[in-house]
Amino acid sequence: PFLLPLMLQIGFGLTPFQSGLITFVSAIGAIGMKLVTTRVFRLAGFRRVLVFGSLISAASVAVNGLFTPETPYLVILTILLVGGFLRSMFFTGVNALTYADISAEDTSKATPIAAVGQQLSIALGVAVAGGILEVATTVHGGPLMLADFHAAFFIVAAISALASLSFLRLSPDAGSAVSGHGVRPAKVLESEASS
Repeated sequence: PFLLPLMLQIGFGLTPFQSGLITFVSAIGAIGMKLVTTRVFRLAGFRRVLVFGSLISAASVAVNGLFTPETPYLVILTILLVGGFLRSMFFTGVNALTYADISAEDTSKATPIAAVGQQLSIALGVAVAGGILEVATTVHGGPLMLADFHAAFFIVAAISALASLSFLRLSPDAGSAVSGHGVRPAKVLESEASS
């Protein structure tokens, strides 16, 4: 949300309004994701979705570093729509997993910690991206160029991909009480018990 509008305005020469119309598509993908999230986590589980989701989300950030003014807008819009969908699924999973194994009485204590952690990660991402752009202008001694944005997208994506390492440490049944993954329906258990 920080790099792409800047790249579209500075690197592509679009107006802020045009840039906003393009980047808005990722929000549509994020909203559309809400329709399938429960099923995806129930089928695959938190661990698998978060490991692969973090890698795919990082790839969807990196692909922005391949955009040029010659890239057809339909291609950009499609990639942003899919990227918004995938990143939203990832963030929804992380947020749900935060509360999955917390008792009801501890939820009020976990909420501010989770909110602060999320805001810090967003601020850190913006700071890293801004720092990369600042270093780039210092190195070549001129104004921002399209290549500077491309490098920033690739570096931010590489850092984002590192999140998958922390999710690999999750138990395969992490968050199953919330997702229902691996939990057998009560009717099946009852019929097995009676036979």
